[in-house]
Amino acid sequence: MGPRPLFVYFSAAGRAAPACFAEFVAQRGLDVLALVEVSDVLALVNRTYPAGVLIDPQDAAAARALCRQLKTDAFSAIVPVVTFAPADRADVVLAALEAGADEVLTDGMELREQLLRLQMMLHRAERDVSVHPTTRLPGTIQIERDIADRMRRRELFAVCYADLDHFKEFNDRYGYNEGDRVIRMLARILRDVVKGHSPEGFIGHIGGDDFIFNIALDRMHAACEEIIEVFDTLVPYQYTEDDRRAGYFLGRDRRGNILWVPLMTLSIGVVTNQQRVFTHTARVSELATEMKNFAKKLPGSVFAVDRRSDRNDMPIYGRRSSDQELELSSEP
Repeated sequence: MGPRPLFVYFSAAGRAAPACFAEFVAQRGLDVLALVEVSDVLALVNRTYPAGVLIDPQDAAAARALCRQLKTDAFSAIVPVVTFAPADRADVVLAALEAGADEVLTDGMELREQLLRLQMMLHRAERDVSVHPTTRLPGTIQIERDIADRMRRRELFAVCYADLDHFKEFNDRYGYNEGDRVIRMLARILRDVVKGHSPEGFIGHIGGDDFIFNIALDRMHAACEEIIEVFDTLVPYQYTEDDRRAGYFLGRDRRGNILWVPLMTLSIGVVTNQQRVFTHTARVSELATEMKNFAKKLPGSVFAVDRRSDRNDMPIYGRRSSDQELELSSEP
C-alpha cells in the first residue's frame, strides 16, 4: 500500500489545529504535517500534491501571504486551502477569501457543518484536478474508476478508445485554437451519442485528441457507428473550402518533406469483457490502446473490436465501419 494522503497544517506560531480539523483527518485516515515556515509549505507543495493546506489565521499577515503565494502559481493553485475565523470577524473571513482560500470555517458553525464543508472542499478539488480543462470531461482518474466500477458490478461493458487521425497536421496548419475547437467538437459528439444510446455511459478525456468512452456492451456497435457517421459528416467543415473540396492539403513531415495530408478521420479501438474476465483496469487500458493502434492502420473512420478470449488468445479482431464488417486474423 502507498502512503496515506497528507494534509498540511501551517501555523507560524506553532499553535495546535482546531478540534474539528483533528476529528476530520482522523475519520478519513489522513496524515497531518505541521509546519511553521512559509518556505517549508511552498517547498512541500511544489514537490508533492497534498490533500489540502490548513492555515492558522492568527498570524494574519503570514496566513494571507501563504494563501496568495499558493493560489497565484498554477502548479500549487490546485491544492485546496482552508482557514478558520471567528464568527464575529467578517473582516477576517473576507480577507481570507480575497487571498484565495477555498473554504473559510468559523467557530459559529456546528461541528457537522464544519466537517461537511471540509469534505466538500476535498471533493471539489479532486473533481477539478481530474477534469480536462479544454472539454471539461473527466480525466484518467475517473476513467479508471468507472472501468473498475463496471468490473466490480460484473456487467457486460465495452471500453472504447477514440483517437483522431491526422490531427497533428491539422493543428500545425490551422493553429491550436482551431485544433481545440475540433477537440471540443469531438467531445460533444461522443457525449451526445453515448448518452443518447446509454444514459449510464461514461465519456472521459485522456488528453490531446485521445478519448475513452465506456458503454453497455449491447449499445456499443450502434453508438460507434453513429459517432463515426456524425464525425465524418461534420469534420470536412472544419477545413477551408479549398482544402475541403480537394480532400487534402499539402503539409510537411518532421524531416521537412512535403506530403499530402487527408482530412481527419476517427479511429476507435474497442475492448469488451464478453469473452474475457478482467481483474485490473491496467489490462483493459493496455488492450484498448492496442486496438486503437490497430484501428489507426485501417483506412477511413473505423472501429475495431477485440474478439479474443481468455480461453483462446488467437489474435482475431472484428472491424466494423459504416458500410462493412470484417473478421481479421492478423496481429494489430
